[in-house]
This record gives sequence, C-alpha cells and structure tokens, in this order.
Amino acid sequence: METVLTAAVALLDEAGEPALTLRALAARLGTGVGSIYWYVSGKDDLLDRAVDHVLGGVLTAVEGQTGSADPIDDLRVMAVRMFDAIVDRPWLGARFMRNIDVEGNSLRLYEELGRQTLRLELTPRQRFHAVSAIVGVVVANAADVGQDPPPQVLDGTVDRDEFLGHYAATWRALDAEAYPFLHDIVEEFDGHDDKDQFLAGLELTLAGLRLQAGA
Repeated sequence: METVLTAAVALLDEAGEPALTLRALAARLGTGVGSIYWYVSGKDDLLDRAVDHVLGGVLTAVEGQTGSADPIDDLRVMAVRMFDAIVDRPWLGARFMRNIDVEGNSLRLYEELGRQTLRLELTPRQRFHAVSAIVGVVVANAADVGQDPPPQVLDGTVDRDEFLGHYAATWRALDAEAYPFLHDIVEEFDGHDDKDQFLAGLELTLAGLRLQAGA
C-alpha cells in the first residue's frame, strides 16, 4: 500500500488530480489496473488515501513543534507548516479538511489545532470559530499562492514582478480622489511577497484570538 500511495502522490504532484487515474497509476507501477483494486475501491478512495498519506507527514511535523508556553505561538507554527504543505502541493488544498467525518489524519490535524485552543479561556463556540478561521486563512492563501501562474508568466513572456507591475501601473494612473485606498497601498502591492501577505493575515487572526481569550 505504501508503494501505491507514494506513486499516487507523485502523479498528483506532477499534474494534479486530473493526472491521477487508476490506469496511469497502474502504468507507473508497471502492473495492471485490476491489481490496484486490491488496495482501493476507486479513484475517490485513492485520492482520500493519498491525502491522508500526505497529511500524516504534516501531522508529524506539526506535533513536533507544539508544547510551548503559549498556545497561540503553537497555533502559528502549525498554521505555517500547513500553509507550506499546501503551497508545495496545490491539489491538497481542496481536500485538506474534507475527511474530518472519519478517523484519519485530517481529523487528527483538526483535533491538534483544537487542543491548543483548549489552553485558552474560550467558549466551545469561540474555539470552533477560532480553528475554522485559522484553517480558512491557511487554505485560502495557500491555494491562491500554489495555483498555476498566469500564462504569460508560465511561458516566460514576463516574470512575476512585471506581471504585478502591470496592475500597479494601472492603479497609479487612477484618480487618487476616486481610489484613495488603491493609491495608498499600491507601493506595498507592487512586488509584494505572497508568504508575507499570508503571515500578516494569520497575525491579524491570531491577534484577534489572543484579544478574545484575554491572553
């Protein structure tokens, strides 16, 4: 099973979900499609198992980083680990917390996040909302960063900074009275670092959690 999942993850890493078919996996393993059915019931089952396999590594990394005196610091470390995992594997984002209805690594990761909130003076509802907010910030930002670049960046016509610079130039040309916000932030937008942007959003979320918990 380990060999099957390793090959499945490799196909997903190469070209995303469309690349993972039982026929492609059988070809990668040098076997027949029928033999794959000894391990999985179909493509959905294979995807779920591949996600669980990858999340096992994320969970191991996360568990080794918790246990500090500050649960919010631990939540930050966990969130960054999760973000990096999804950026590296964009196909993971859509299925990251899909299987929290069954016992597996998605559920264990969700539980591990929630355990940090048990160390804070929060109500059950506040804990639920806190974990949901952190997961939302992580998945939304990581999925955005991990998606394929625009065609003109992908084919080398322009680089990322030139692509962003096009938008920045458009914003600078706008009427400053009609678009005061865009004029205010355009220099920050132009050439910004995506991970810094994620970290800033995460800090806003964690600062709100700290305030709510009186921590």
